[in-house]
Amino acid sequence: MDGNIEAPMTAVMLHGQETPEAHQAGAPISRIVAEVAARFPGERITLGDMAGAFGDRAFALLILLLLLPSLLPGMASVFGLPVLILGVQMGLGLRQPKLPRFIARQSIKREDLLRLAGASSKWLRKVERYVKPRPGFFTSAAGDRLFGWVTAYVALMLILPGPGTNGPPAFGNIVMALGLIEHDNKVTAWGFALTIGGCIFASVVLGMVCWLGVKALGWLL
Repeated sequence: MDGNIEAPMTAVMLHGQETPEAHQAGAPISRIVAEVAARFPGERITLGDMAGAFGDRAFALLILLLLLPSLLPGMASVFGLPVLILGVQMGLGLRQPKLPRFIARQSIKREDLLRLAGASSKWLRKVERYVKPRPGFFTSAAGDRLFGWVTAYVALMLILPGPGTNGPPAFGNIVMALGLIEHDNKVTAWGFALTIGGCIFASVVLGMVCWLGVKALGWLL
């Protein structure tokens, strides 16, 4: 994950203890990214390391980190397959990710990880202001499974080529993941609604592209 977006960060959590910098880090995504960086001080961090270190938060954490670059043009399809695998596993009720070796070996530069928070859109930053722990259906085991299957569908939208079909479902899924990590039922529900709307939009666009393709092929033949 390479990028040129600058976003200075501070470490927030280490060995489960909140540090004074946690309150200075501000928005939840900044805190989450800084927590990951604090756990892994090396130059590169593998997806396998993150999957093993964050317990029942690993699914949503990895999905969030993999989807953030999809808000940047041309980056979404790169992360579609790992997101699809994570979504299906979560939908099946697994409590921790079991990544295939070729995906677990994939690594992120620590420096680039710290920059990811800067990729947040202004709308995502607005959502972050309202995140706080709120239990409910979407933070339950059933909610986790629903999140997984919705994420798998989003991943398919990322993998399939279509004009403007990546951003809307990915944005909603990021909001869902953020709410899930922070145990916020309300924000996760917002994200679910946004994700469903984004997936409907993407499906309609892809359907129209396929229909036009078939029509064009018929005219040529």
